[in-house]
Amino acid sequence: MTNTAVPTPPRPDSTARRCPDDLWILGERAVTRARRWADESAHEPTPQSAKLLSRILADPDGLTFTTRFVDDVVRPADLDVASAAMKRLSAGRKSFLPPALAVAMGLGSTASRLAPRTVTATARRVFREIVGDLVVDATDKGLGPALARLRKSGNRLNVNLLGEAVLGEKEASHRLAEVSRLVTREDVDYVSIKVSAVTGPHNPWGFQEVVDHGVSALLPLYRLARDHGTFLNLDMEDYKDLDLTIAVFTAILDQPDMRGYEAGIVLQAYLPDSLGALQRLQEWARTRVDAGGSRIKVRIVKGANLSMERVDAEIHGWELTTWPSKQATDTNYKRMLNWAMTPERTRAIRLGVAGQNIFDIAFAYELRAARGVEDSVEFEMLSGMATGIQEVVRRDVGSLLLYVPVVNPREFDVAISYLVRRLEENAAPENFMSGVFDIATNEDVFARERDRFLAALFDVDPDAAVPVPNRGQDRLAERAAGVPAEQGSVAERARRPFASEADSDPALAANRQWAREIAAAIPASTRGVEAVRAGAQALATNEAVDALIEASAKAAHAWQALAPEERAAVLHRVGDVLAARRGELIEVAGSEAGKTIDQADPEVSEAIDFCHHYASASLELADEAHMAGARFIPVDVTVVASPWNFPVAIPVGGVAAALAAGSAVILKPAPPAKRCAAELVVAFHEAGVPKDLVALAPLEDGDVSRYLVTHEGVGRVVLTGSYDTARLFRSWKPDMHLLGETSGKNAIIVTPSADPDLAVRDIVHSAFAHAGQKCSASSLLILVGSAGKSARIARQLVDATASLRVGLPASLDSQVGPVVVPDDEKAVRGLTTLGEGEHWVLKPRYLGDGLWTPGIRAGVVPGSEFHLTEYFAPVLGVMRVDTLEEAIEAVNAVDYGLTSGLHTLDTEELATWLDGIEAGNLYVNRGITGAIVRRQPFGGWKRSAIGSTTKAGGPSYLLGLGEVEPVRDTSASGHAVSAVPVDPRVLALCNAAAPHMDGADAAELNRAVAADAAAWASDYGANRDVTGMACERNILRYRPTPVLVRAGSGTDLADTVRVLAAGILAGGPIGLSVADQLPGAVLELAEAAGIEVTIEDARSWDARLAMVATSGGLGMRVRVLGPREESSAQRWAHATRASWGSPDVALYTGAVTAWPHSELLPFLREQAVSITNHRFGTPLDLAANLL
Repeated sequence: MTNTAVPTPPRPDSTARRCPDDLWILGERAVTRARRWADESAHEPTPQSAKLLSRILADPDGLTFTTRFVDDVVRPADLDVASAAMKRLSAGRKSFLPPALAVAMGLGSTASRLAPRTVTATARRVFREIVGDLVVDATDKGLGPALARLRKSGNRLNVNLLGEAVLGEKEASHRLAEVSRLVTREDVDYVSIKVSAVTGPHNPWGFQEVVDHGVSALLPLYRLARDHGTFLNLDMEDYKDLDLTIAVFTAILDQPDMRGYEAGIVLQAYLPDSLGALQRLQEWARTRVDAGGSRIKVRIVKGANLSMERVDAEIHGWELTTWPSKQATDTNYKRMLNWAMTPERTRAIRLGVAGQNIFDIAFAYELRAARGVEDSVEFEMLSGMATGIQEVVRRDVGSLLLYVPVVNPREFDVAISYLVRRLEENAAPENFMSGVFDIATNEDVFARERDRFLAALFDVDPDAAVPVPNRGQDRLAERAAGVPAEQGSVAERARRPFASEADSDPALAANRQWAREIAAAIPASTRGVEAVRAGAQALATNEAVDALIEASAKAAHAWQALAPEERAAVLHRVGDVLAARRGELIEVAGSEAGKTIDQADPEVSEAIDFCHHYASASLELADEAHMAGARFIPVDVTVVASPWNFPVAIPVGGVAAALAAGSAVILKPAPPAKRCAAELVVAFHEAGVPKDLVALAPLEDGDVSRYLVTHEGVGRVVLTGSYDTARLFRSWKPDMHLLGETSGKNAIIVTPSADPDLAVRDIVHSAFAHAGQKCSASSLLILVGSAGKSARIARQLVDATASLRVGLPASLDSQVGPVVVPDDEKAVRGLTTLGEGEHWVLKPRYLGDGLWTPGIRAGVVPGSEFHLTEYFAPVLGVMRVDTLEEAIEAVNAVDYGLTSGLHTLDTEELATWLDGIEAGNLYVNRGITGAIVRRQPFGGWKRSAIGSTTKAGGPSYLLGLGEVEPVRDTSASGHAVSAVPVDPRVLALCNAAAPHMDGADAAELNRAVAADAAAWASDYGANRDVTGMACERNILRYRPTPVLVRAGSGTDLADTVRVLAAGILAGGPIGLSVADQLPGAVLELAEAAGIEVTIEDARSWDARLAMVATSGGLGMRVRVLGPREESSAQRWAHATRASWGSPDVALYTGAVTAWPHSELLPFLREQAVSITNHRFGTPLDLAANLL
């Protein structure tokens, strides 16, 4: 049945219309033609598989079901994993499924009583039949008949081979060989391939090197295709590959023997860059044709990777590369066709009009005829999509070119990203395909699509300026401009909103030139050399250190006297100066500390973020409303002992935090990173920080360095380094106020439900970026169950690792730089010495200049040296276990708990892991390095954190850089009224204690527990995501931890109860040691709340604390209370003596306050959880009911 006529809406006011009359008339003709095509398509047979798929996707739950079925049932190699997933899916609604699949799903729900593998295999087969026209069997047995069937109507075929992710050179060579085999088949005359399929992952800054690699790899294929008469089309998906693809394409066809060969390239109309790219290609092709060469073909598509472009933009803080709307994309598509379809331009380029929208096809058909370029334009559609429409279109336009993805059935899972895109197109209301089955019979659908077409055409302006790219980042221009002038008042500058600093985008040509200039400067760079020499000379004696600390203390007093907004504005200014000096900092980091540009650039961004974050945090410390019940008192002098592996971000973070707290800072960098530190200090001074307030101490390890960190005038030492260094510092001075971010032996667990290609990609990056020298790097891979037997994971892992390019930072394509401390005993042992039962899967090789090829050892077992030891080197150990619980046990057996990763697509596995893993930063289905300020505040558990520190870049870090003192309200009136109910156990404890304290203390206690309840509801008891990102969830949560509380002789009962109230609310185990007997009712309620109460005198307590310190327990926290007239410093001195300065015990000796943050935090461990929240851009919230 055909539609009744749907009239064209009245033509809009022609004075407002941008489209010229001749194109508008063609558009009206196109509507008429599209009407006829739609009507005629109703009489064409629709394949049963298309009907079934349409039925599924028409249901509101259909897209979700289909994508989950593809991902969870079809994809896994382990049939047990697939069967379990099918059982879960079977529990949902199945009424919209076709009968065969519904039956299989019904059986799946009872699979425990039947043969689950058989049921799952049946469901997989049924589903493959449903999508079989979208992705064709690539085997010799299946491909020939499939191609013959698709050609039966007179269509030509553009064959695109799908395969495993190309993560290394072997897979690239395999893919190239398989494509070569396609090229030589008699029944194949048109093949598509991407540059990324033959180059694999690469350092994106090494653009020219990758172009050369791509040309070298593809040129033999092009020659083979030329000799066999096969057309080659160079495809692309990602914006980052636009310039690369064009460069490889033109370089190949510029070869003398290729000038007579016609080949094709794809441009995506959803990129504003595409019209300019088309014009550049046409100009290049015109020169080629004028010189006697063949013309080229440009295939114009709308673009099908929008979801991942959104992910890329959101993750990096870059502008979205595409047009902001579907209508704008459609307008650009028509503009490109209009520009290209002229006799003069088609002399150099042929056009492929690719798309499914019958209005656009009809428009291109009318335009082609009007311009007389019929021989230069062909029409292309997707195989298996809207076959009825394809048939009626073909009758008018001649043969179609069908895009045919092919895949080996054994690797069907690799088609998932393609299938997800196709399924989304069929389901998304803004896409033409969502109404393709109804357009012939539903007037509303036809009218909707017609109006969309005309709206897009209405905006086509051939005379408008060529669109510019959405991304305008230009590091060359920024470098030339220098530090921007300050804008606004001090208050406005101080309170600028926080936004993560964007990393440099290597997809942009100006940025790539900027990077190339940096790389050229690295080998001979002398930045920081003179400042280090002068600084070392000035601090050659202990007396010089005394003078430095005295000057620093005076500078601190002047700094503290400034208004908080003045200090915050200066810190923001430091961030601006660092941004302007980005290139210089990358240069010195590469020259001195071996940082490749792809590693150094994000580190500069992190440094900038630290400045802006701590500037904002400093204002909270000065906010009386925020600090109600307390005030923050900074120490005068802080020493920041920074590491060599993060020579920019970590020293800036430490210095900026100390300044934000109100302290002067002496920066003592690790010897291999002194020049970097010198350049950073210059930046602080350039921003207006007084020279005595931030000073450089570029000392070698030795007596003067020891004198500095143990100096009585130093209030805090902030260390980022090894646990051994922390223990050494405390051995020098047991009462050192040491805040440490230390070692990590980090692991990634991969379960059988994981996506193997994505898992391997993330493992390789996490293990070998910066030559494995990040404290967050993964040196241990734990494979669970069948993942440990997966030939695919093993093959991909070895291939990807062996293919990494090892080189010095001056080489822009280098992916693994030098080992910065090449004679480090542990690093060398990790790279050369196997443990019992271990063997090299990929043996490291020393290349000189500190460069090692990455290594992989297998056979690592629980309890072995490699399992338990951190190695700052490019080496990965592989452990195999049977269950996820065993994997978690192996991870937790390590003394450290810094970062930890999991690759799974199973929600139950994720729940188990989240509940059991002991680490400060958790990562799911992504790499475990690259924490971003605020987004993933950084800091570990157990021996990965020293002292009463909290996460760097988090909400509470500044509290460790001073003391929180009570501001007591002496009023006995005014019961606190909390909008949030107080925990009944806390309320009962307070009520029992009230008769034994004065009215002012009771009122203060009531205010404190009410504040605790409010803070728990808003902060500590809630999973917070300050980013609100769609593609990634970043949760900061608080986990209860055991705490030992000591109430010494003379401690006010109100203080003891106030601390216990916070501990009870936090929910962790509490031991209470008291010198004075508690009132009976208070004791009874404390014990009922699970608190273990012990009465002991000072000597017994000291012995107990010493035992705790030497017992080997990790991350033990002790809250020490005393009489109010006793200072925190007195309690600290006594407790550190008793605990022998052990870095394994975190002491909290501050005065008790009503402020919830200082009292709750000792009972809680921060944990940052970062979870990839999509599959190929399609939302997937694995933790929806978990976090």
